[in-house]
This record gives sequence, C-alpha cells and structure tokens, in this order.
Amino acid sequence: MINVFYDEKLNIDLGLLNYLHPFDGMKFKKIYKDISNNHNLTFHSTVLPISLEVVNEFVNELIGMLITEKVPVMRALEIPFIPFVKFSYLDRKVLLPMRYGVNNTLKAAELALAGHNCWNLAGGYHHASQHSMEGFCIYNDIGIAYQELIKSNKLMSSDKLLIIDTDAHHGNGNARTFMDNDNVTILDVYNESIYPSTYSTRERVDLPVPMPEKVTGNVYLTRYQKALNELTSEYKVAFVVAGTDVLKSDKLGGMSLSVEDVIKREVATFQRLQALEIPVVFLGGGGYSGESALAVSCAINKLSEF
Repeated sequence: MINVFYDEKLNIDLGLLNYLHPFDGMKFKKIYKDISNNHNLTFHSTVLPISLEVVNEFVNELIGMLITEKVPVMRALEIPFIPFVKFSYLDRKVLLPMRYGVNNTLKAAELALAGHNCWNLAGGYHHASQHSMEGFCIYNDIGIAYQELIKSNKLMSSDKLLIIDTDAHHGNGNARTFMDNDNVTILDVYNESIYPSTYSTRERVDLPVPMPEKVTGNVYLTRYQKALNELTSEYKVAFVVAGTDVLKSDKLGGMSLSVEDVIKREVATFQRLQALEIPVVFLGGGGYSGESALAVSCAINKLSEF
C-alpha cells in the first residue's frame, strides 16, 4: 500500500506566466487524475501549509529576509524580472503551494516512521538550504521535516536518515543542509556535466553516482543498482527525490531515460528499501517534459502492486 499526498493547493498556476519557466506547475493534478482510481492507494490531503515561523526557524537570518522579497525570489525561481508582478502574487501562486508541499513531506515522514510507505507528489526541493534558495527551490522540505521531527521527538538526533536523490541535478541543497550531520547518508545519482557543480556539496555525498551526458537507461540502472546494494538497514526512514528530468524528452536533465526506465528505477528503489525494512517517502523533484506526469503516475501505479 502506498500513501499518496496530494491536494489541489499544490498546483502552481501562473496563467500566461507559466510559459516563463519549463516546470509544469499543474502536473500534480495530471498525476492525480491518472492514479485516483487505483484502489491500492490511500490518499491524504494536508490541511495547512508549513508555517512561516517554522521556515524562519530553519533558514538563516539573511534567507529569512530574502524569501519575503520579490527580486531574490524571482531569481531563485529562474523567472525573468517583471515590474508589474508583486511579491504577494508570487507568494500566493508559487510559494504557498510550495509550503503545502513542505508540510506534505513532514506529514508523509511522520506516517513513514509509523511503518507506512508514502509518496508526496510535490516536494523534493533539493537545491534550497538554510543558506540559499535557487534552482526553483525556495524551502528545503527534507531539512524542515527533519527539524520538526527532532523537535517532536519522532526522531532522535542519533537516528540515521537516508536521502536518495535520483533527480538529474545534484542535490546541493540537501548536501549543504546536512553538511555536518554524520547521521544523514546521501546517495546521489546526477548528471556530472550540468548545474550545480559545487565541489563542496558534491564531496558531501556519501554514495555519489555521477553519470555522463546522455546516459542511457541500461547504464544508469546498472550503476544505480550497484549503489543501492551498498545500503544497509540502519536507517529509520528514507527520503527519495524522484525527479523525472532524467527523461530523454527533458531539455534540462541531459539524460536519455525512457518512461519505462523511470518505472524500473522506482521499482529498484522501492524493492531495495523494502528488503532492508526502511520506510520510504518519495518526493516529486524536478521534471520539465511533457512525459513527466506520465512517468510519475505509471511508477506509482506500479509500486502499488507490491
């Protein structure tokens, strides 16, 4: 049984401004439509977004100020500066849905710690950290969830946490967030030729799986499985940033996987974690092609069979 976290409030709809960024902010709705009749799934809706008080507790003072200002937020969202667009509009249309996504990650993690596998259709904002916002990521949802789980004693500071990042882009935000935390293990599979190329964050990755440009599905899956086989059962929970920008049709990821390859990847992840008895929270991550929603819905439907 997979517990899926979705709500209409996750969707990002900027109207004509949607064309200013390749991310399809409405794809969560498309995914839900494709999986909503699957009786092997349990659906959850988060009533509230994560609060700004919680966000401000996580980020440093500078970022706490910048996430309330139009220009730095537009820069982080990689949207061209538009004079007539107000911050209040961006907050309502983009940041608020992301805060719902963050709270979904937290609620899914709480459920996972009770032994239930989950999939948050949003989240996976792996370029953000306490110290930065970039790459269409404003809030680091895994970091904030970890903070709140520690505060509520659902996790102990000594507990082991696993992050598996299969997005085409290196998860520099997660690496920076947990730079000095030895209890967090990061397995990161990424295109070594594209953003971000920060040396210090790539060095933080415990199990790096750098991939060449235009890597095919067979090579990708073989190398990834080898890294999965190195994992042990010491972790309380695993977060998986399941980005679909690895698809050949994606213009930003620079890889050459098919939809079927993505399904095989998620099955490999799920089966390995099940074998190790580690509950998992899958997260949306990146994905900028027309096939992104299809790949996610097909993967969820496939995992529901296990």
